[in-house]
Amino acid sequence: MSEPSAPAPPPTAGRDLPGRSPAVLAAGPRVTVAPLTRADGDEFTAGARAAVGHHRPWLFPPLTAAEYASYADRLIDEEARAGFLLRERATGRIAGFVNINNIVAGAFRCGALGYGAFAHAAGRGLMSEGLALVLRHAFGPMELHRLEANVQPGNTASLALVRRAGFRYEGFSPAFLYVDGAWRDHERWAITAEMLPDPAPGPDFAEV
Repeated sequence: MSEPSAPAPPPTAGRDLPGRSPAVLAAGPRVTVAPLTRADGDEFTAGARAAVGHHRPWLFPPLTAAEYASYADRLIDEEARAGFLLRERATGRIAGFVNINNIVAGAFRCGALGYGAFAHAAGRGLMSEGLALVLRHAFGPMELHRLEANVQPGNTASLALVRRAGFRYEGFSPAFLYVDGAWRDHERWAITAEMLPDPAPGPDFAEV
């Protein structure tokens, strides 16, 4: 389902290049967004291990160097994926991550979100700010039109996050994804570019 005027695949400016750190893509009052790189592995996996109790049974990010290497390869090398790290501006620490998977161009221009907060950032509003920045980037430079988040009904924190971000509930998908050894039911939430609220004014909330 493609058109001659379809947008190009997501830009590769943030791809992981040897000896070159990716630029910050967007910044809010407390959070910055940058592409995930292979060099982030040690900090990412340390944060993921510290957050196991926070993530399970909903989320299973990489915990070891080998797992992270495979994870980063997919997000960096595959055009249908993009990975972003959210960092707290005050400390520089990784607060969480947002991935856009299954990116489709053409007339669809959509992607599926995966995301998670690290334990030290949970409950502080950093994920809400970071997700808002990623949405603006996805609907701006990436030229997407729709993003979908599929959330297990018992994952109340994740459901609250997408509600705050302006996603609408679109339906219930039985046995939708294989998670933690079983096919799990999910709620389907989505947002389109037209639904995105205007950003807060001011120099501290901007694409960079």
